[in-house]
This record gives sequence, C-alpha cells and structure tokens, in this order.
Amino acid sequence: MATTSFDFLRFPPGSVAVVTGAASGIGRATADLLIEAGVAVSGWDLSEQAINEWAETAIASGGRALGLVVDVTDQAAVESGLAQSVAHLGPIAFLVNNAGPASTREFAFEDALRISAGSVELVTRSWLATEGSENGHVVNISSVAGFHIGVGQSWYPAAKAAIAGYTKYLAMNRPNGIRANAVAPGMTVTPRTRAFYVESEAGRAIVERNPFRRPAQPEDIASAIVYLLAPVSTYVNGLLVPVDGGSLLTQ
Repeated sequence: MATTSFDFLRFPPGSVAVVTGAASGIGRATADLLIEAGVAVSGWDLSEQAINEWAETAIASGGRALGLVVDVTDQAAVESGLAQSVAHLGPIAFLVNNAGPASTREFAFEDALRISAGSVELVTRSWLATEGSENGHVVNISSVAGFHIGVGQSWYPAAKAAIAGYTKYLAMNRPNGIRANAVAPGMTVTPRTRAFYVESEAGRAIVERNPFRRPAQPEDIASAIVYLLAPVSTYVNGLLVPVDGGSLLTQ
C-alpha cells in the first residue's frame, strides 16, 4: 500500500504571516495559532503595550514574532510595517486582515467605509507589492452582519459586506496569483463584546438561540482562519465562511 503523506496539513518551513489587530480578540488568537503551527508572525496593532506583550509571549514560547504599531488606514505606516516585517522575518506569504473598528463606534458613513473596508484594500494592495506575496494567501474578516443581519451602526454591515465583495474580487482576479477567502464570525466573546454577550439580558437571549448555547471564543474563529491559510485548503478560493455555531439557522 502506498504511503499517504499529510504534509499538505503543514505550513512550509519559513512561512511568514502578517496579522492585523493582533493584540487581542480574534487577531491575537489567530496570531497565536499560527505561531503554534510554526509560522513566523508579524502582529500589528494600535496599542504599543499590548502588541509588545503579545510578541514577548510568542517569542518566549519559542515562536518567531514581531510586534509593530501600525495604523492600517495610513499608507506610509502600512508600507513601513511590511518592510520591517520582511526585514526581520522574511518574505510574507500570508495576510490576515482582521483590524477594524468596533460595530458600536459612531462614524460618518463614508469615513467608516474608508477606515474599515478601505483599510483592508490598502493593506492588501501594499502587501501585493512586497516580496513573498506571489501565490500567497489572504483571509479577510467580514461578519454575518455583512450579509444576513444588519446589526450595529449603519456603516458596520455595509463595511463588512464590502469586505466580502472585495474578497470575491481578489479570488476572481487573483492578482499575483494569490488565493483569497473571508471568514464571517457570528457572536464572539472578545474584550469589545464580553459585556454584551456575557452580562446583558439581550446578549444572553441571543446566546440561548444558538444551537451550541454559547457564543464563539476567539479561538473558534482563528481555527477557521488558519485552515483557510493552510496548504490543506489550497483549492479553496473566494469562499465566505460563516463561523457562528449555526446561529444563522435560527434567524
């Protein structure tokens, strides 16, 4: 009987990823899981203290990590962050566009689209110009709010739908030969949402309707993101994956 190889489950040696919004929540869980999988991670965030703490912890665990303060809406900052990442860790084959404002933030509609969906396009476009992006993989973070339930401020579902649409554009056109997918989290307990889902009556009612009777943890979402980046999903392209425990079925 022929020997079956499971190398397609593993990331290639020397793999490098950029994860935006990596200091907490889904971004941190994703960065940690990639480190565990042997991928070097450049984690970006606006909080210098939090991203440095993440990087120190990742390095102490034996990982290769770099923590950078990067405003993903600032082209010069993004380009500098990418250059530093390549210089310290090597060519970047993987990108996770996770950073974005909370759904409760109040913005002018056009400003919010620029900050959220526009930053995803900016980071991706800048990454495509760097060494290592050829045939790379990108995962963008959308939301179930972007295609099924219009929750949050008015700009939030619009921005998340725009991110999903941009992902499909990338998947269809494959600039630089990349593969592009998106994850659409449902209710997830993060530092931003804990008070709502855990402490409020309205949040507990939403959780009760979920088939799992619990909200997602950041690690639940991170697992889907890392799957979409990994060689095991090499022919998966243009997919928008709801990760919500089946809660959409109850709407």
